[in-house]
Amino acid sequence: MIKRFVGNNGLRIVFEPNNTVRSVSIGIWIGTGSRFESKQENGVSHFLEHMFFKGTKSRNAQQIAESFDSIGGHVNAFTSKEYTCYYAKVLDTHATHAVDVLADMYFNSLFDKNELKKEKGVVLEEIKMYEDTPDDIVHDLLSKASYGEHPLGYPILGTEETLDSLSSESLIKYMDQYYNAENVVISICGNVDEKFVSYVEKVFSPMKQGSGIDKSLTKPDFKSEIIARKKETEQAHLCIGFEGFPLHAEEIYSLILLNNTLGGSMSSRLFQEIRENRGLAYSVFSYHSAFHDTGMLTIYAGTAQRQLDELYEVLMDTVGKIREEGMTEKELKNGKEQLKGSLMLGLESTNSRMSRNGKNELLLGRHRSLDEIIEEIDKVDLNKVKETGERIFSKEYSLTLISPEGKLPKGVH
Repeated sequence: MIKRFVGNNGLRIVFEPNNTVRSVSIGIWIGTGSRFESKQENGVSHFLEHMFFKGTKSRNAQQIAESFDSIGGHVNAFTSKEYTCYYAKVLDTHATHAVDVLADMYFNSLFDKNELKKEKGVVLEEIKMYEDTPDDIVHDLLSKASYGEHPLGYPILGTEETLDSLSSESLIKYMDQYYNAENVVISICGNVDEKFVSYVEKVFSPMKQGSGIDKSLTKPDFKSEIIARKKETEQAHLCIGFEGFPLHAEEIYSLILLNNTLGGSMSSRLFQEIRENRGLAYSVFSYHSAFHDTGMLTIYAGTAQRQLDELYEVLMDTVGKIREEGMTEKELKNGKEQLKGSLMLGLESTNSRMSRNGKNELLLGRHRSLDEIIEEIDKVDLNKVKETGERIFSKEYSLTLISPEGKLPKGVH
């Protein structure tokens, strides 16, 4: 059972006890990411995440790493477009130690100028590595093609130019703005009790309440633009994006099931037709990204340059058929069972439960039980899925391509 606590400073703590395991997962979820950055400071959320591991008043970078390695634990962080998370997974006997180190990183990071300079080099190499991975960068290009100059179109890593402009002062200013109690959730799952929750609340009690962040969002217009880039690659990497649904949308489960049939699994139409039947691609899939006020359904496939025209034709034929005809009864039934199965299997990990609870509290402000979610999934029928497909696939799409020739496939308009 998920329990929710609110500290005196407004900090929310969600706790799910599990005495059948010997681990504890702890996550600090902050309601900011690249979407909340200005163009000039693009990449600051991600860079700040890096700098948290570079040293505090009492620990240097090596000692932070050893704090978890020496107890057989794991610590990491990630940044997305709308949130940032710092998390650790340790044995229950080391839970308080993990919290102490996470709190030290949160409150006492030095942002030393020498470390800052070195870490800029590290992140710059990360950006270059990303540029050298066309099947990754083509997705970033799709965000730009879909959202243009809106912050949802910004790369999470930032650019070489924006990275260069970041300073210790700009990191501290950004933290002061977003890293306060009203914008943070701490999620805990594992073999600990409410005494541990009280300890976490006490350790994080110095967190500032904040002065009321203006988090009013401007909904982006879906641009439906096309970006093609010529690059020396072995394959042509193609992404197609359709405007999807926001996090709160009633149709979200219809869309998840529709995506599962389209390209979200090995039995999906795209996987079976493009990979299994025609041998056109090794990697082909689709997925839906949901944000506060919008979303995007993305299709990706990589193929040889000479097969690009055929690949695009099969992709669009598959999309057209699912728009016109919807799903079959068998696909809907299998999709529901697959979705339920993945939900239940995910609950076997304390880290998965911690992530689910943290995101739900931060983004949705509510926690549905597994039975309630299954009830919502079971409500979806063929008509709802068909209506969803017509809404999604009847609109203009965005498209990005990275290939040896940079030449768009026939039929792209």
